[in-house]
Amino acid sequence: MDIGTLLQPWVDVVREQVPDLELFDAHTHIGRNDPDGMQQTPEELVANLVTAGARGCFVFPMHEPDGYAVANDFVIEAAREVDGLLVPFCRVNPHDSAVREAERALGAGARGIKLHPRAEQFPLHHPQVRSLFAIAHERSLPVLVHAGRGIPSLGTDAVQLAAEFPNARVILAHAGICDLGWIWRAAVDLPNLLFDSSWWIPADLLALMSLVPPGQIVFASDLPYGHTLVAAASQLRIALQVGLSTEQIRLIASGQSLRLAAGEPLQPAGPAIGDRERAGHVLLDRVAEFLLLGTIMTLRGGDGSEMLALARLACEVPDEIDDAPVFAAIRRLIDTFDEVSATEPENRRRLTLLMLALTVAKTPDVPVPA
Repeated sequence: MDIGTLLQPWVDVVREQVPDLELFDAHTHIGRNDPDGMQQTPEELVANLVTAGARGCFVFPMHEPDGYAVANDFVIEAAREVDGLLVPFCRVNPHDSAVREAERALGAGARGIKLHPRAEQFPLHHPQVRSLFAIAHERSLPVLVHAGRGIPSLGTDAVQLAAEFPNARVILAHAGICDLGWIWRAAVDLPNLLFDSSWWIPADLLALMSLVPPGQIVFASDLPYGHTLVAAASQLRIALQVGLSTEQIRLIASGQSLRLAAGEPLQPAGPAIGDRERAGHVLLDRVAEFLLLGTIMTLRGGDGSEMLALARLACEVPDEIDDAPVFAAIRRLIDTFDEVSATEPENRRRLTLLMLALTVAKTPDVPVPA
């Protein structure tokens, strides 16, 4: 069962709210040797982009414990074969001649740099990292840095590097969650400090979309760990929920990334919308809490069925309440997750149904499919 097809109606809702919406995925991978077992071929990546109707993506190697020269060439060649759909980044390890490999790969056609402090076990104040940012500054290139789970704070170093090298486009991946509690305030004065949205917990994405200027956010899925179409259905719902304009959402969804890909100046889109006062929805908050617990338990290989059963029961509300259609839509997503789980228990992407259900519980002001 194709999850993207199942969730197409949710993407259609977003497209109805944001006319002329285009997608460009700022965070994707290809590779075969990642120790976590995940793989993705160029053909699979292209098929995903075509399904999503995306303009293109930034793509870089998955974790390669034996080095990145061959993997970088593989990415560059894959991009060359599809002529503009894939924008290749080179991935380098600061412990292994990173500057030399970056210069070689950039000369061969790479158009950005990917750094992964968790996989390669390095801090952003590593001397090679500063040299890489100097290269990016000289050539006005993006540097995308893993800033999600599994690492200590790197925000102070990121802020210093962005300030020292203003022509480098610093992209903190996964909504910069390791430092999001404070770095949004510093971002206001650093227009070259950007955040990609490749994350799934609504509280983090609500904070990102509310507190960071919209011109400094780029849409991303983390393929193959995520899914471009699913990310659009959930992340752009959150952009609508916080009150971003259609012009701002179009810039997040593709416009700013296309400018990055072309080496053009970044386009400002006004200040952050701010943390607006909203009345809590106690019944939907119950559903969201159960869904979050159930999803995390299932994601980690445990049994989240009790929490998901409680989430389903929490959707049983009187028909006359204003948000009854939202509860019904969430219940349908949970039911669909159960149906897929019964026939395809190893389908990792079935979890995106729960992640979307959680997002719907936190975005009641955005329409749901009929």
